[in-house]
Amino acid sequence: MTLDRKSLRVTFLVPTPGDRPTGGHKITYSYANFLASRGHKVSVIHGNLLFVDQKLFAMRPKAMLRTVWEYLRLKVTGRYHPDSWFKMNPSVNVTWEPSLAARYIPDADIIFATAWETAEWALTYPPSKGRRFYLIQHLETWNGKEDRVMATWKAPFEKIVIASWLKKIADDLGERSHLINNGIDIDRFTVTTPSEDRDPHELLMLYHVVKWKGSADGLAAFAIAKQLIPELHLTLFGIDPAPPDLPEGIEYHHQPSQQMLNDLYNRAAVFVGPSWTEGWGLPPSEALLCGCAIAVTRGGADEVFAIHDQTALVSPIKDPEALAANIARLVRDRELRLKLARQGRELMRQFTWERSGSALEALLLATHSTPASSEIPTAEHTGAAR
Repeated sequence: MTLDRKSLRVTFLVPTPGDRPTGGHKITYSYANFLASRGHKVSVIHGNLLFVDQKLFAMRPKAMLRTVWEYLRLKVTGRYHPDSWFKMNPSVNVTWEPSLAARYIPDADIIFATAWETAEWALTYPPSKGRRFYLIQHLETWNGKEDRVMATWKAPFEKIVIASWLKKIADDLGERSHLINNGIDIDRFTVTTPSEDRDPHELLMLYHVVKWKGSADGLAAFAIAKQLIPELHLTLFGIDPAPPDLPEGIEYHHQPSQQMLNDLYNRAAVFVGPSWTEGWGLPPSEALLCGCAIAVTRGGADEVFAIHDQTALVSPIKDPEALAANIARLVRDRELRLKLARQGRELMRQFTWERSGSALEALLLATHSTPASSEIPTAEHTGAAR
């Protein structure tokens, strides 16, 4: 099929403000930037009322005032915008609206839900808002009722999943989906300190207060590994305040800048990823690009790039002892550490935004040229050969 490179009007719905760095927002903004760079008219809409069944005038007075105040505060200050951590293409229309109700959404050719809450909103829109797409980046039962989350998986969207485990869920539900793995900014995340020049005792880990991120397991694994190798030093970073009473040998960086984060990746010899579940696992993939070896859980990094004994050491989730053993193995075995870091970086450099963005654009153009009742060619884009 020859694709018509006509300009499309594309709207992305984002569930929360963009003032703090999150993986889901980063992927959405990156796709918006890519499509804008290809000449499409792109809007990114953030809504103050998150849930479709959340009614302002049904709230208690104090809750209503807080909601209105939050909307006005972010609207006036512009703090809903990701400028502090992510550079948007200036042609992308980025807005903050009272809600994601249809009256605040521009007419378009394509409308993208990027989270289950936004999918519920999109289902209420008239056809003028665009053909419905759903960018599924996780199984979001961790922040929503299972019946509501799964109902969005079965709703009439063109579904795009970012990882093979998410595609399997869609397949098991009998739902057709398109697999397009995430792109990574290979120019922003890069090696500035060669892997062989790094102190092998330097570890790095993302810290998060959400339980399923596995931070407690990661800290436990560090404590176990430090008993074996007392010289170990762990650096944490994250969007949450520092955990209280950090033991000796651990430092914390709160919301580091993009440059600082790249520096932290380049200081570390080993990145630790203890999460129980991730849609993809952006930090370990970024760490690989920056020359780290990674010790991760199976839930913490997608199997397409975290391949045990080839690009990573992978352990079961919720098993600090196994994670600690892999950390110690990488610290002690220089040859293995450097081999995994090298092979991991070579693999990750195939996951470019040019490949992922082009796959998404091709799907949108094919869809736009096909009647809604017709079959759309399935996109299978892994971003790397296996």
